[in-house]
Amino acid sequence: MELMGDIEDLIQEENVPSTRLRNSIMPRVRKRKAALTKEQRPEENGVHKVECDSIIPGTQKVYLKTWGCAHNSSDSEYMAGQLAAYGYNIVDDKLAADVWVLNSCTVKNPAEDHFRNEIKAGRESGKKVVVAGCVPQGAPRSEFLAGLSVIGVQQIDRVVEVVEEALKGNSVRLLGKKKVEGKKAGGASLLLPKVRRNPLIEIISINTGCLNQCSYCKTKHARGELGSYPIEEIVTRAQQSFSEGVCEIWLTSEDTGAYGRDIGVTLPELLWQLVEVIPEGCRLRLGMTNPPYILDHLEEIAKIMQDHRVYAFLHVPVQSGSDGVLGEMKREYTVAEFCRVVDTLRDRVPGITIATDIICGFPTETEEDFQETLNLCAKYKFPSLFINQFYPRPGTPAAKMQRIPTKEVKNRSRRLTDIFQSYCPYDHKLGERQEVLVTEEAHDRSHWVAHNKFYEQVLVPKEENLLGKIVEVEIIETGKHYMKGKLSQTHTPSSPSLSTPLPQGEVSGLPPAALTKTQTKKDFAKQERYIILSFVLLISALLAKLAWVCLNMLNQI
Repeated sequence: MELMGDIEDLIQEENVPSTRLRNSIMPRVRKRKAALTKEQRPEENGVHKVECDSIIPGTQKVYLKTWGCAHNSSDSEYMAGQLAAYGYNIVDDKLAADVWVLNSCTVKNPAEDHFRNEIKAGRESGKKVVVAGCVPQGAPRSEFLAGLSVIGVQQIDRVVEVVEEALKGNSVRLLGKKKVEGKKAGGASLLLPKVRRNPLIEIISINTGCLNQCSYCKTKHARGELGSYPIEEIVTRAQQSFSEGVCEIWLTSEDTGAYGRDIGVTLPELLWQLVEVIPEGCRLRLGMTNPPYILDHLEEIAKIMQDHRVYAFLHVPVQSGSDGVLGEMKREYTVAEFCRVVDTLRDRVPGITIATDIICGFPTETEEDFQETLNLCAKYKFPSLFINQFYPRPGTPAAKMQRIPTKEVKNRSRRLTDIFQSYCPYDHKLGERQEVLVTEEAHDRSHWVAHNKFYEQVLVPKEENLLGKIVEVEIIETGKHYMKGKLSQTHTPSSPSLSTPLPQGEVSGLPPAALTKTQTKKDFAKQERYIILSFVLLISALLAKLAWVCLNMLNQI
């Protein structure tokens, strides 16, 4: 399972995919060949049709690739879990896979371009391709999706059915919305099986969709109106995750601050109930929130982030330092209201990390507008700043506006980058002793990645048995985006996990009976291969015997 990053970073027996109801309404199926153009048909371009290793349903190899936010990552983990629970093998080698499941992001043009290229590569390799995520949900009639099976963002619980049909050569499109009592729900159940990319981290989507619609953003075309999960379902998923050795939970959505407004609850209500079930030493990270919806809860959010089990970290995109531009973007807040969020949280939670986003070159942005953005970023010196150039997304109001010349957009992006690079946010922490939680391997493969209370990245020596542990370090080096720590000789690493984390790739949330069924199906696949091999050997022996008999008869003539 492969993940492509972008700007952010207890199951009951009847929920097991292998026992799903076959008598439910099935999707309308149309043959792939009818939708494909001549250029798209692999067999007409000299590409060999993929032959699966097995003819038993649910035993083939699946390659899963993800673009975008933490919400997309969570969706992919759920899809991988259901496929693996049904018997499919999730593989990292895409050339060895029988089917590709591609989970897309529609936030930026480059991400969508990469998605298109991967579809093309899959078709040229003769693979069965299934697409998911925001791109096909928001624009299902796009020409480059012709003939492909589609899993809607709220239909990920049907991934097994879609993959089965794709392997048969059929095209299935499931794009409907989940509803509870006539109202949009958060999506597929949070209690489905999943395969965590990192066994120590559980990503929980608490809601989907948005309350407003920014003029430049296409996400609402795909995710739609706000739909929140009940508090009880989210808490149950968290408890189940902790029972499987998870030590860090990420709450994610398109806007966590808007959580619950559609079902009559609030984000603080959810957070307080989650804090009660977080084991000592484990951590909770709150995902991105837009300013309008966090303003009502600032005092409560500050109190929650003072708890030692909650990271003092919040991602609050401002996008522009100009009220005029924010109005054209339809962001529904002012610069002063954004500043109130930052000032309040910094005052109530000393040391808190506030991350933000800026879009450079929005069509109506003047030089004076951009200067206000520069001033805002210089004032707050955000330790984490996502700088994006404006991309017109098809179907959005901003796409119809007169664009600023690309050269000027790049120039503004460079000027903001220069300001961001002009300060070092961690230099004053040199020599500090910090308690950090180690959760993953660093890109250099020589360090572990850990985070302190403020979710600041601390690299620690890659010694054995530190993954998933709380350790004390002395900060000996600082960089623009990280600190390096030396392990304390007087502090013994401790594990906050309630149990041993699941092995990499193991399915979360499955009862023993379901695991047995999955193993049985894999055993059947092995037996099938042995039977086929034995049959081939038998035929070969008979042909050899027949050839020997014929040769003897010829010699006697």
